[in-house]
Amino acid sequence: MIKTLDRENYSRWDSFVDAAAEATFFHQSGWKEIIDKAFGHKTYYLYAEDNNRITGILPLVHVKSPLFGNALLSSAFCVYGGIVASDEPAYAALDQEACRLAEALGVDYLEMRNRVRKYPDKPYKELYVTFRKALDPEVEKNLLAIPRKQRAMVRKGIEAGLTSVIDSDVERFYQAYSESVRNLGTPVFPKKYFQIIKDVFADQCEILTVEHQGQLVGSVMNFYYRDEVLPYYGGGTAKARDIKGNDFMYWEVMRRAVEKGIKIFDYGRSKVGTGSYSFKKNWGFQPEPLFYEFHLVKSDTLPDINPLNPKYQLFIAAWKRLPLAVSQMIGPWLAKDLG
Repeated sequence: MIKTLDRENYSRWDSFVDAAAEATFFHQSGWKEIIDKAFGHKTYYLYAEDNNRITGILPLVHVKSPLFGNALLSSAFCVYGGIVASDEPAYAALDQEACRLAEALGVDYLEMRNRVRKYPDKPYKELYVTFRKALDPEVEKNLLAIPRKQRAMVRKGIEAGLTSVIDSDVERFYQAYSESVRNLGTPVFPKKYFQIIKDVFADQCEILTVEHQGQLVGSVMNFYYRDEVLPYYGGGTAKARDIKGNDFMYWEVMRRAVEKGIKIFDYGRSKVGTGSYSFKKNWGFQPEPLFYEFHLVKSDTLPDINPLNPKYQLFIAAWKRLPLAVSQMIGPWLAKDLG
């Protein structure tokens, strides 16, 4: 039987997620609350049940936008998603219900953000990869494992006198992140989104901020789940480039994670051929393909809503020239539909 998650069953859902090897940080029920409060999108968190036992889960978000189309996503604003099930009947039932729901909602497409390929007959977009690497329990060995040229960048940041601290609020993080995102030509999320994330995942979310002589250089919001750390949202100020602030920042995330006993560093999703893709490879991480599988409903082709699409180039160029305050004001109106 397929049911829709309600508040009374959040703990059951999360117990299933915690016990399932394929589940990720982004499968937790907390994301339902975050998306509801920050963006107001309709969520459909489906689960399969057998003899009062959850046997599978599927978080879905309906994002309908006049600019970016109409989609059902697992899961919006998250890099990993898709069905997690303990048996094939539960998996098949959830997939069937998701396709039925997509048809009933009249969306353009249903997108499952899987880390592994589930249905070879379904179309998927060869656009994204993820970067994950095991950490050595000794801090110094992780530094030495970074390829020589990139390691030199980290050492330059250390020699420049950079320091890292853990911030208790999102203020400085948002300043650095929004500036960095504006410089990339991308609309920024609202500040309240990050505050809600921090509130919901209080024990699993940490903001590391880099300073130089008391001035903000960069900041990154990290997620901790099981034995992994995921530096998920981050950015640097104009000062960061000259003193290797971003290089130092991610090293500090890694160093602190090792000291916490974390075993996996998840550098997150990147588009093939982009600057972020090259940056992560320079750290010695190897790309792993992500299999975002689609069920097309009203659309005849796979969506192409990403900055590499030539039709967005004029918009991106114009956005980069916006004053930061203006981008912070109007960016959230656009970003809420960029699931």
